[in-house]
Amino acid sequence: MRYRVPALRVMVVLALAGPAGVAAQDPDLTAVGMPTVVDRVVAIVGSQPILNSHVEEAMFQRQQEGLTLPTDPAARRQLRAEIIEELISTELLVREAQRDTMIVVTDEEVASTVQKTMASIRRQFASELEYEEELKKAGFQTPQEFRRYRMEQQRRTLLQNRLIETMEQQGKITAIQPTEREMRAFFDARIGQVEGERPATIAFQQIVIQPEPSEAAKDAALALADSVLLLLRDGADFAELAKAVSDDPGSAENGGSLGWFRRGVMTPEFEQVAFAQRPGVISDPVESPFGFHLIQVERTQPAEVQARHILIRPLVTEVEAAEAEALADEIYAALLDGVPFDSLQRVHHNQSEFEKTPEISVTELTPPYSEVFAEADSGQMFPPFRLPAAGGDTLNDKWVVAEVTLRRAEGKVTYADVKDNIRQTLGREMSVQKYLDELRAGTYVKILVP
Repeated sequence: MRYRVPALRVMVVLALAGPAGVAAQDPDLTAVGMPTVVDRVVAIVGSQPILNSHVEEAMFQRQQEGLTLPTDPAARRQLRAEIIEELISTELLVREAQRDTMIVVTDEEVASTVQKTMASIRRQFASELEYEEELKKAGFQTPQEFRRYRMEQQRRTLLQNRLIETMEQQGKITAIQPTEREMRAFFDARIGQVEGERPATIAFQQIVIQPEPSEAAKDAALALADSVLLLLRDGADFAELAKAVSDDPGSAENGGSLGWFRRGVMTPEFEQVAFAQRPGVISDPVESPFGFHLIQVERTQPAEVQARHILIRPLVTEVEAAEAEALADEIYAALLDGVPFDSLQRVHHNQSEFEKTPEISVTELTPPYSEVFAEADSGQMFPPFRLPAAGGDTLNDKWVVAEVTLRRAEGKVTYADVKDNIRQTLGREMSVQKYLDELRAGTYVKILVP
């Protein structure tokens, strides 16, 4: 069967890819009393069947991703066999995740992601009728049916990811170092066949200077944080107070909500409290480079927490802002005199900002870095430039002294360009595959139809 998808809809239908392999039955073609084959089982994992329609869904989705499905019968059978193996692996991971009572995926987090996805898809259509017609082409009779499908797929994806993260943290999935031959084969099979140019790339290191408030300003901020804490513990509404007094513009309008986050995202001082705190408890003021935080953890998972906070930032005066700019000038002069970059970085760098980047595409740079580094070259040192503070508070602007450690023009992708990434990606794939082999050895798995 050939699926006709208008060019304008390719991206949309990719997201809609669902049970396209199950066609509606025509009542005129079904004889009374004659059995009708609706679907068939192609494999069994434990007691869970994998259906032919699941394989057809996967093939349809690959087609919408731009891959050309083989027409040769032998090649098509090989593709089906590969897809069945992938579906078996998915089922093994989901089953194991469901057995672990510490791995929880809530309806709220699934629904939140799915709702955004569906809203994005719906915006691609001029009318509700056009949207529903495209859904039917993908095998869904109603938007509600599509939503149920997306909910289940998102739930299974989250279960798999959290199981793998948990097993890595427990040391049950450990990194495997691939050999040079294995990495070269990986490149030739997957990357070496991809045509195209490697984008222009850049890497840099930086020293970020933040204005330091006076001790009197810190004391005043701490006193205010203590006052807000008393109100919260007396029953004041956290979200309303966050909107009223929090100095974090990114979260204040959302009632202080930071959403879900893993370790390594927030400052160490913040994370130490957030990952040790019981849900519902409001912390004492926690000092970080940003100011004083009142933290309330809402929910927890083995590898992440959902929390909200109120930030009280000490006030910075014009004097302290000018001192930060002057210090940045002194650091730049010291670098030009030959003082090692890392020595100055250890002493002066603001720890809430990253120290260096890996090699990234220049298109990933954001202002002000994209403007400053527009014509940058390897080894070039840049005098201090301003890093604007959130909310337009210029007194809290930071100053950056940076050095470009690598700049490469665009060109053909080579093995050397991606060798380190291959080592990491392939090593993780091999470690997960080893874990899958162990799961499969202890589970009834049978392939009925290749």
